[in-house]
Amino acid sequence: MKSVYIHIPFCDNICSYCDFSKIFTNHNITDNYLNLLEKEINENYKHEKVNTIYIGGGTPSSLKLNELEHLFKIVKKFNITKNLEFTIECNPENTSIDKIKLFKKYGVNRVSIGVQSFNDNILKLLERKHNKTNVFNLINNLKNNGISNINIDLIFGIKDQTLKDIENDLNYFCELDIPHLSYYSLILEENTKLYINKYIEEEDDIIASQYDFICKKLKEFNYIHYEISNFAKKDFYSIHNLTYWNNNEYYGFGLSSHGYINGYRYENTKSITKYLKGKFLINKYKLSKKEAMENELILGLRKLNGIDKLNFKKKFKKDIEEIFNISDLINTKQLNEKYGRIYINEENFFISNEILVNLLLNERSVEDDRSI
Repeated sequence: MKSVYIHIPFCDNICSYCDFSKIFTNHNITDNYLNLLEKEINENYKHEKVNTIYIGGGTPSSLKLNELEHLFKIVKKFNITKNLEFTIECNPENTSIDKIKLFKKYGVNRVSIGVQSFNDNILKLLERKHNKTNVFNLINNLKNNGISNINIDLIFGIKDQTLKDIENDLNYFCELDIPHLSYYSLILEENTKLYINKYIEEEDDIIASQYDFICKKLKEFNYIHYEISNFAKKDFYSIHNLTYWNNNEYYGFGLSSHGYINGYRYENTKSITKYLKGKFLINKYKLSKKEAMENELILGLRKLNGIDKLNFKKKFKKDIEEIFNISDLINTKQLNEKYGRIYINEENFFISNEILVNLLLNERSVEDDRSI
């Protein structure tokens, strides 16, 4: 089985922190974009069973009703499983009840909402166009129309953001009574408005203390910290995102999308002009065994339950200890091993990049044969 990611690049507003591929909504080209998206899918999808579909962006909810219906009719091409997880990303200010009803009609059963904060001053800095009332109204409308599998995104690590600000955001989140939260630290990316305006980043030790506070608070609220930036109630993990973290294969369609199919990773163009001329692909390469094992490590150790040693051996015909010097990191408590799994303790999640660097620097030699 495969997963499918579809990128909708249109946004009614460009947020100050966003580095994703996006353009201002232009309804003169949206139908043309969707036609080319359908063409790309027809040329590349091999009709495997699909168990997750994720429509992201950009802002998919910036599409008009007829454009969304066009998109959903394209999605019906996929050979879906009975228990399909079908997610769409939305913004609070442009997701009407009519759009929600259309989601329901076409089988969307999970919605991810870009909230980022409930604090008006932070929303202004991030150049978001909604407020707290918009968020609460949207979630009530989703629930009233039978969609209760809901995620919201929040951001911490913003300069001068206090623990009280974060606590308020978490309290509002709990008041919403929804099953999933993605909580990201602000990363200053080149070509964003914040970067261009010389925004000063928060200090690392303050960000670390905020992360620790978030983790403890959500544990009090009975959310499971199942991945570095993701928290969920039992049975509400993001199945689509677990495809990435489990290093399984998936299709990526649309502007700037990435995919991983039959041992090949590929990347689509970020140029809307090229995409609308049918020039979708800009890079495709076959992973070597070494690269595939490194990806397994980097992605798998993002999860609370880490990497299954037997599964690693089944995939690569090698014990993980033959490739990575994990014993030293286990001895220093940077890694743990239990019940046949290698994982990073939750209290070390914040320094996971440092742990991964140590693992990769001590990687044992392996034949780099471009075959998996």
